[in-house]
Amino acid sequence: MNRKEFARRRRQLMRMMGKGGIAILPAAEVKIRNRDVEYGYRPDSDFYYMTGFAEPSAVAVLVPGRPHGEYILFCRERDPEREAWDGPRAGPDGAVSECGADDAFPITDIDDILPGLIEQSDRVYYTMGTHPEFDQQVVGWINKLRSQAGRGVGTPEEFVALDHLLHDMRLYKSRAEISVMRKSARIAAAAHRRGMRACRPGMMEHELEAEYLYEFRKAGAATSYEPIVGAGANACVLHYVANDARVGDGDLVLVDAGCELDYYASDITRTFPANGVFTKEQRAIYDIVLAAQQAAIDKVRAGNHWDEPHLAAVRTITRGLVKLGLLKGRVPTLMKDEAYRRFYMHRTGHWIGMDVHDVGDYKVDGQWRLLEPGMVLTVEPGIYIPPGLKGVPKRFHGIGVRIEDDVLVTRGDPDILSSGVPKQPDEIEALMQTA
Repeated sequence: MNRKEFARRRRQLMRMMGKGGIAILPAAEVKIRNRDVEYGYRPDSDFYYMTGFAEPSAVAVLVPGRPHGEYILFCRERDPEREAWDGPRAGPDGAVSECGADDAFPITDIDDILPGLIEQSDRVYYTMGTHPEFDQQVVGWINKLRSQAGRGVGTPEEFVALDHLLHDMRLYKSRAEISVMRKSARIAAAAHRRGMRACRPGMMEHELEAEYLYEFRKAGAATSYEPIVGAGANACVLHYVANDARVGDGDLVLVDAGCELDYYASDITRTFPANGVFTKEQRAIYDIVLAAQQAAIDKVRAGNHWDEPHLAAVRTITRGLVKLGLLKGRVPTLMKDEAYRRFYMHRTGHWIGMDVHDVGDYKVDGQWRLLEPGMVLTVEPGIYIPPGLKGVPKRFHGIGVRIEDDVLVTRGDPDILSSGVPKQPDEIEALMQTA
């Protein structure tokens, strides 16, 4: 993502804010994993979306119409001793010359400078609750200004939820964002193909997981979430991440794994037979889920509302389960009673972008949101039949199937960003047999 993309976003947000507003966006802080070991640093998505600045201990401030520059960045100063340990820092000079800030100051000066900027504003745009410690700083600045009101010090008249504007912006992906997301999905698809080829009965789930991780890192990406590698009954656990069981001959293996590239996520799930051949019962369940996904993807069109893909998937799954004899009754009644939830208990998708479960409202004024070009969502129906599920023939026990793709809403047909990995059962078997 180049600097022009971030500058465009800042201009768009400041147009919506208007003069008299001030937006404050803190960066994420470094978190300790254990003792003196840190988690790998990942910037706050809102902060990075606006700045392209990937260092901790930073605060971005936008002040529309400020004569001395509308984009101000507070960041760490250069420190040769610390940089020898932790790597280079931009410093205030680099924040201006390399990162597009109009003005930059040391983060240690924020208490002296930012209250003065707030004082000159009518409205403060800020997201409360995301960074609790920084919330206290903001409240402290406001209270200090209010305590000086009798001496003619101005205070903002209102607080406005910044995420209301910013998250709606993030919902609509630009060409540059779509390009990165397509690359992220391409890397994840290659990892899924690699995993299918590598899978063998008797290997450990974590051995299979390693094939995906290798493909991600080889391409310069990282995981966008903890991979799910569930063999047999583990595939029926929706958020299974232990990945420590042995893959059995005759198991279905469900792998939900995506990567993050340039801070944009992919999210793909495939289910395949460990030995390369679906059993009759596995194929029957798989075919229902695949048909449900295809029906749902066909509804990912501009002008349809958010719930239409889910309704299409539910309808197809209910019909399929009735045909198999796992549900009994009329399809409309079973859908109304949500009888399918015994086998399919989650929604059919979510927004995806910088965050795997990306920002953006699903309803507007109490109504399902209409899909528009530039939105990207996952489509991921599934059927899960854990061992011991009453009223279900034992030959279906331990079968868990989910199929997930990342889909872009366009002005025409849905654009499946993750189409590079097979999902037709015959294609999966063919790929696994040629490994």
